[in-house]
Amino acid sequence: WVQEEAPDVLCLQETKCAVSAVPPEIRALPGLPHQFWSSAKDRPGYSGVGLLAKTEPLNVTYGIGDPEHDVDGRVVTAEFPSLFVVSAYVPNAGRGLVRLEPRQRFDAAFLAFLQRLDAQKPVLLCGDLNVAHAEIDLCHPRANRANPGFTPQEREGFSRLLAAGFVDSFRHLYPEARGAFTFWTYLGGARARNVGWRLDYAVLSRRLLGSLCDSKIRSTVAGSDHCPITALLAV
Repeated sequence: WVQEEAPDVLCLQETKCAVSAVPPEIRALPGLPHQFWSSAKDRPGYSGVGLLAKTEPLNVTYGIGDPEHDVDGRVVTAEFPSLFVVSAYVPNAGRGLVRLEPRQRFDAAFLAFLQRLDAQKPVLLCGDLNVAHAEIDLCHPRANRANPGFTPQEREGFSRLLAAGFVDSFRHLYPEARGAFTFWTYLGGARARNVGWRLDYAVLSRRLLGSLCDSKIRSTVAGSDHCPITALLAV
């Protein structure tokens, strides 16, 4: 699928894979020779992100400059001539919301990081942001108000991101689209019934809107409990 899609940049989240363990078939993907991986320190099989590019970035950084969260390997950022591309895997608040407070601290630190980037050049943030922002973004909003990914605190964190000059590209283009989900639990045939959540986003600096051609949810692509999303920009 990746070869057919032929992306300029491929962002991967929750890779659960140390740099040394990246599978050879991924290393050998044609058209994506520049590969950058971040994994959780001393926690094999946890978190992790990757960013693969057709052309070599000007610069690549890891983390957001916050020691509490950078050990988890959640963010890799590539600078290109016209924009930054950020691949991010935002922490889950956890069963029983046991990690909601660390999640809120991450949200605040991550927003500050994105604003620092945005002060230099526009930003495209791609990733599993572990939040369904509005009721339209999950199948059963009423039943999930106290569950991770749909708490008021997490939704407010995403609202603050938008208020800071960033745009949810899919919802900007398709404000009324229902049943547009990117994650389905493996339990109970949820995907076949489209009982899902929209947790994966392409978020961009508002001044990139003139370059936005489309933002797609590729829900027919199998292989994970998430599906890919595609952002098309003319930059």
